[in-house]
Amino acid sequence: MSDEHEHGTDESEAGSDGEDAHTPHREEFHEAPIGHAQVRSGMTVGDLATEYGKAGIGAATVDRAVDVYAEMLGREEVTNFFGLAGAMVPAGMRQIAVDLIRDGHIDALVTTGANLTHDAIEAIGGKHHHGRAEPHDPHPAAADAEPTGETPREHDEHLRDEGVDRIYNVYLPQEHFALFESHLRDNVFPAVERQVSIQEFTAELGRANAEQNAERDVDEDAGIAAAAYENDVPVYCPAIQDSVLGIQAWIYSQTSDFGLDALGDMTHLSDLAFEADRAGAMVVGGGVPKNYVLQTMLTIPDAYDYAVQLTMDPDHTGGLSGATLDEARSWGKLEKSARNATVVGDATITLPLVVAAARERAAERDF
Repeated sequence: MSDEHEHGTDESEAGSDGEDAHTPHREEFHEAPIGHAQVRSGMTVGDLATEYGKAGIGAATVDRAVDVYAEMLGREEVTNFFGLAGAMVPAGMRQIAVDLIRDGHIDALVTTGANLTHDAIEAIGGKHHHGRAEPHDPHPAAADAEPTGETPREHDEHLRDEGVDRIYNVYLPQEHFALFESHLRDNVFPAVERQVSIQEFTAELGRANAEQNAERDVDEDAGIAAAAYENDVPVYCPAIQDSVLGIQAWIYSQTSDFGLDALGDMTHLSDLAFEADRAGAMVVGGGVPKNYVLQTMLTIPDAYDYAVQLTMDPDHTGGLSGATLDEARSWGKLEKSARNATVVGDATITLPLVVAAARERAAERDF
């Protein structure tokens, strides 16, 4: 059925002045007045999201994102694809993804080699630490500690000398990378001495992370890859070379039969999308995970019925990370009728809020 027949654009549905039926009329400007959000002690995250919905600008888009994601989680027939980019694991967002996987809310995960690297480090006993984004920031571990007299360059040179890597205001001692590399060589690579797809490799990583987490009696959760392995959720990492995990995989491949099939995952992921009754995408950040999730629909006849993205990038630069989901509709990645929402803001702030409120709303509604 053509778009014209679907929506009706003949004269009987047009305005008296010949305008299209979808042209806003004066009545529309009175039907949904802005409300004023109220906050109170004891309110839930879902209550807060509802208050956001009364307001405008970014608050309104957060409430819409919650509503779309709640429907994605609440409808059993929806296959949920989750894209996780950025420094979400070192920033402390790891457990949100773990819990979504374990509760059956992620059916396929696309992430970065960096997130899998940091996930494995935490699984085997390494830790990320609060740090200073700039030398003049007060040290988070001691509120009364004086800021250093270093310049920003001197601050990072000092960290280099101390063997500490910085991700904005997160520190990671480099000895944890040595621990990670030993983990790969002792517990992961020996199980894949052949050509494998990246998804097969991440499954072996998850298995090894879970085993080592238990054997070492690590206080921290076994993590994302382990939860995915234990729940048969495929983890795709199409830009795995762009990470310490990828570097170590390349080094090991130089002296063994191990190798990664970069195209092998595409059939696996496309089949999952093809078999879905309905499909939804939650995309955190941009880059390769975002595109890999969305481009999957270019290989099958259908497209996403739902999509939510949490991004920090604007769309007017023309970059992929800030591209709206409405733009993705023009490519056929979203159905014309798809429900979608884009929230622009720091994903370490928006992800916990949207997920918590959506899970609450999904539990309350009968979809």
